[in-house]
Order: sequence, then structure tokens, then C-alpha cells
Amino acid sequence: MKTVFVVLLAAALALATLVVYLIIYTPMKRRSPMATLVGAVPGALPPLIGWVASHGRLTMGGGALFLIVFLWQIPHFMAIAWMYRDDYGKAGFPMLPVIEPDGRRTGRQAVVYAAVLVPASLIPTVVGLSGLTYAAVALVLGAALLWLAMRFAATRSDSSARWLFLASITYLPLLWVVMMADKL
Repeated sequence: MKTVFVVLLAAALALATLVVYLIIYTPMKRRSPMATLVGAVPGALPPLIGWVASHGRLTMGGGALFLIVFLWQIPHFMAIAWMYRDDYGKAGFPMLPVIEPDGRRTGRQAVVYAAVLVPASLIPTVVGLSGLTYAAVALVLGAALLWLAMRFAATRSDSSARWLFLASITYLPLLWVVMMADKL
């Protein structure tokens, strides 16, 4: 019976991913810059689905993985949106850098989410999913990402957006590798 529940719970989360992505996020992309936040939900659900499938229930560990990916996506995508703001504008997507060309809110969003990501990335250590080595690396990686987000917010240049983007695509894989290695 427990196996059926686990499969149903994981399937429900997968269905929620599809519904939010296809029915809410996709149509919203052409209407509102808030689509980025909505799209971050289905983007962050796969680690939670894997957690439920492997652990059999929703717990703080799975919630921590969801939260990390959710928060990480905003500075990552703000950098992309800034670099390709002209293309998004031509395609009719009201991304934040398109509707607010000075980029102040785009930069603020990157900084706020990167700042919240720093303590959120420590939750795995607090709930026993990882150890102190992971926590130390998470702090360093988070501080670096936050610094680059702050630099992007201050300059709002393509160069600073590119550095933030490159750091973001490095941050997450390194964080996962250290999290796994810390438990070996």
C-alpha cells in the first residue's frame, strides 16, 4: 500500500509540474513578467518528485531541494532576460528588462533571490541531509553568486549579466556534487 501511495504522490507532483507549466506558465509568458516566478515552480518540482520517489514522502529535505532550485532560477533567468532583452521584446514577451529598460527591478530581483538563496542553501545541513563541508561550500558559492548579482544590479551591463549567468550554471551542479560527496 505504501508503494502505491508513493507512486501516486510522485505522479501527482509530476502532473502538477505539467499543469503549471502548460496551463499557467506558458500562456502567461506573453502577458506578464510574473511568468518567470510561476515558471520557477515547475522548474523546481523535479528534485522534489525524485525525493518523494526515493524517500516515500514529503519532508524538509525534499522541500530544501525544491527551494534551492526555485530561488536559483531567478538570478539565473534575470541574467538571461537581460542579455536577450531585445530578442524577448521583438518576440512580444514582456520580460522585466523589456517592460522596464533601465533594469533596476531586474537587478533587484537577481539580488533578492540570490540573497535568500544563501540561507536556504544551508537547510540541507540543518535537516541532516548534508554536513559542514557542504555548508561551507554552499556559503562560499552563495556569496559568490550574490556578489555577482549585486554587481549586475549595480552596472546592469551585458558583461555583468553574462558573469552572473555563467556563475549560475556553475553554482547548481557544484552544490549538488558537494552535497552528495559530503555524505560519502
